[in-house]
Amino acid sequence: MNYISVSEFAKKWNVPERTVRNYCATGKIKGAFLTGKTWNIPSDTTLPGQGNKRKFSRNPLLNHLKEQKDMRLKGGIYHRTQIDLTYNSNRIEGSKLTHDQTRYIFETNTIGVSTESVNVDDIIETTSHFRCIDLIIDKANAKLTESFIKELHFLLKSGTSDSRKDWFNVGEYKKLPNEVGGNETCPPKEVAARIKELLSNYHRGERKTFEDIIDFHYQFEIIHPFQDGNGRVGRLIMFKECLANNIIPFIIDEDIKLFYYRGLQEWPRVKDYLLDTCLTAQDNYKAILEYFEIAFE
Repeated sequence: MNYISVSEFAKKWNVPERTVRNYCATGKIKGAFLTGKTWNIPSDTTLPGQGNKRKFSRNPLLNHLKEQKDMRLKGGIYHRTQIDLTYNSNRIEGSKLTHDQTRYIFETNTIGVSTESVNVDDIIETTSHFRCIDLIIDKANAKLTESFIKELHFLLKSGTSDSRKDWFNVGEYKKLPNEVGGNETCPPKEVAARIKELLSNYHRGERKTFEDIIDFHYQFEIIHPFQDGNGRVGRLIMFKECLANNIIPFIIDEDIKLFYYRGLQEWPRVKDYLLDTCLTAQDNYKAILEYFEIAFE
């Protein structure tokens, strides 16, 4: 029988080498054995669980995220995305949790020892954001709908102090007028119609471009359909829609949030501000994909 290395197997099946080593170590690749520290894999072995099974999507990144999510694999792109996206998106909205604390919550489901007081809502919204990311991975290929958007908001805000307020309306559109950055937003009575119109316009084209997704984000944020959590829900939608359209997604880092805010403010007049900010964030995510040896166009 002929044998191949971990790197050859990984290249053949377009999966990270870390994933292949995990398969070998857990006995999921039958016939694999160690010679010293090197795994030898039968050359005719298929990817565990695949056989003739159809891949989750045509997007290699989405396949990696889905597979690693289902495996609960640590140390891969799914693990990194969960921590980075959750930390940065929550931090932009005022969370005081550090990147290390966010990582610790994800990895251990505990908050660890802290010399400073920790806001309970920050913890709840962190764990809830992890669940939101799981949802956008599982439903990345599904059409973006009102019910999906509301489901994201419900997951994100359930169990928080806001959810105990009768007027807050978790998982439903806002009841009270609000503003963002000192700017007026859509009145509550008009939200449902505006969201329906936004989705209808967005779905006129079958394939969405990078700019289409950014424009949807801007329109969503000026509607500001929920009492709170609009920014995080909006950024989750962007990530999902990038995955759905085989576009490399991105994470708005806290370090570039001022450029992000300026881009949103100036979008009707100068689109390049927000596009350049998102492209910079995309380049940062590409570097992570390169590290994990995940191919992209």
